[in-house]
Amino acid sequence: MQLIDPKHPAYQRLWVRIAIVAVCFGWAGVELITGDPFWAVLAGGAGAYSFYMLFLTFKPQPEVAAAPAEPDAEEEEESPQAKPSKDGQAE
Repeated sequence: MQLIDPKHPAYQRLWVRIAIVAVCFGWAGVELITGDPFWAVLAGGAGAYSFYMLFLTFKPQPEVAAAPAEPDAEEEEESPQAKPSKDGQAE
């Protein structure tokens, strides 16, 4: 079962991946300091899993630039001044 999809666009930035792992391990540290080892193990496991998914198995996808939109041939021939407005009168 995959809990984190490393192909999701939200994980493309390095700082996002670092922040997720750091928060998980940081929370595990907080739980250890406050004396609750059960929650520390769970948060540490989440940190270990997120590190594995976001750094070890992460393969960045190349950014695909979208082609610029080209106007239709019909729209190029008409001039914007000759178009009637919604009420039927030319502007």
